[in-house]
Amino acid sequence: MRYGLIGEKLGHSYSKGIHEQLADYTYELIPLTPEECDVFLTEKPFTAINVTIPYKERVIPFLDELEAAAKSIGAVNTIVQKNGKWTGFNTDYHGFRYVLEHNGFVVKDKKVLLLGKGGAAKACLAVVGDMGAKEIHTVYYKESPDTITYAECYANHQDADLIINTTPVGMYPKGGVSPIELDGFTNLSGVVDIVYNPLRTKMVVDATIRGIKAIGGLEMLIGQAAVAVEIFTGKPVSWEKVEEIYKTMYAQRENVVLIGMSGCGKSTLGKAIAEKTGKTFVDMDTEIVAKIGMPIADYFAKEGEVAFRLVETEVAKELSGKTDLVIATGGGVIKNAENIHLLMENGKIIWLKREVELLESGNGRPLAPTQTATLALYQERLPLYEGFSEMILENNGSVAEALETLGL
Repeated sequence: MRYGLIGEKLGHSYSKGIHEQLADYTYELIPLTPEECDVFLTEKPFTAINVTIPYKERVIPFLDELEAAAKSIGAVNTIVQKNGKWTGFNTDYHGFRYVLEHNGFVVKDKKVLLLGKGGAAKACLAVVGDMGAKEIHTVYYKESPDTITYAECYANHQDADLIINTTPVGMYPKGGVSPIELDGFTNLSGVVDIVYNPLRTKMVVDATIRGIKAIGGLEMLIGQAAVAVEIFTGKPVSWEKVEEIYKTMYAQRENVVLIGMSGCGKSTLGKAIAEKTGKTFVDMDTEIVAKIGMPIADYFAKEGEVAFRLVETEVAKELSGKTDLVIATGGGVIKNAENIHLLMENGKIIWLKREVELLESGNGRPLAPTQTATLALYQERLPLYEGFSEMILENNGSVAEALETLGL
């Protein structure tokens, strides 16, 4: 082989697609156990290789030399043979710095909390140090040299300006969890998570709903890959190319999540969006019916609304880990904030707003059997739709008009 990526678990890696868009070569994914990793690095059956969790430090003894950044950081994610010597580089540094600068995160004279202390953490630590952070604290789950515990973090450092997560907490398939609780961080101006799957981890979602600038790790992944390609090939890759690939990959993977009252057109428009974009259409109510084995109205009558909402959250969690979907939700999905926060991890929340007199009632809708009941329900839920939506789409006309508004 010539080029590829080694790591312990690579089943959900995006690196192959990214590298093959950035350069004209075949890129292989090579999952290795620690023992296999040592054999692989001893034999070196490659021209150049990238390294990910958990081997960024393990590879160093197998190399002849380290470039300056890798030596300073103490972690390697790129290995290349040059002039007969195997040299280790760290491109995480460049990818992470690009994300901070490109997205306008202010670091100079700020207080930074860095969660985790692995190889990627060392690169991020070097970046914020070089960008002039006033104070940097590495937060670790247990007592360890040069770190603080989460208990100490909560007790003494809730005035932090920027939080950076370099741990795998929140990574697919264990989404819906965050390494840190943001309540109490009243001075927080930015959150960055280097996890890229899901697109927005729970930590990023938690920051977003609080109005704090936040971004996940996909852009860093592409940025560091671009620098690795330059090292592999000796040819420059523009940051404009990085931005282009990022926008394309994000749009391809992002789910379109439609919320709104029953009868507002979520299923009809959702199917049309799926047809236009090539995404897969999913109706949450249909998924729920498959899970409960009966019509929703019958389940309401038999088990009650509380039991139904629990099933609804189970389905929301199942769908939250998937990508490239158009999801039509039930009208009451917004009654539990957890549902929306889960669906935000890989999706954009769009409220289909339809005039109340145009909404359908009856037809198996247990909470909206009449027009009067529909009006009361609409007034009750209106603040929730407004609060959870990231985009509002007036859907009082034709499907074609709605698609045009979406730019499709």
